[in-house]
Amino acid sequence: SLLPAHTGKDRVIFVTKEDHEEPSQAKLKEDEPDPYDEQGLILPSGEINWNCPCLGGMASGPCGDAFKSAFSCFHNSKEEMRGADCIDHFRDMQECMQRYPEIYPQDDDPTTALTNDDLDIPVAPEGSADRHENAPE
Repeated sequence: SLLPAHTGKDRVIFVTKEDHEEPSQAKLKEDEPDPYDEQGLILPSGEINWNCPCLGGMASGPCGDAFKSAFSCFHNSKEEMRGADCIDHFRDMQECMQRYPEIYPQDDDPTTALTNDDLDIPVAPEGSADRHENAPE
């Protein structure tokens, strides 16, 4: 039989050898899913779902605040070239990530780097005033 002993804030339960040999009848409470996991990146309210698994944990960690700042700026950008007003936020995020290479490894392989198409960022057309002369093609 179980013999509880109360000492302070903890509860100690002693189990006999016979008790230990019988299979446990304890039922574990199912982990309740995070309701935000089901919502996707943008919540019905229009706010960013920072708990979305699609963010790959970028919203947490030592650069989580910098990521949130940059991503929020981009999400809320009203500029014709969406995110053009967020360059400083993204630069701060990149500088933070470079300080923690063990957490945010840099991918030096240009064939796997994200492109503007991957990010759904419009690129200024050829000859546009928005395009920098020294920008890579």
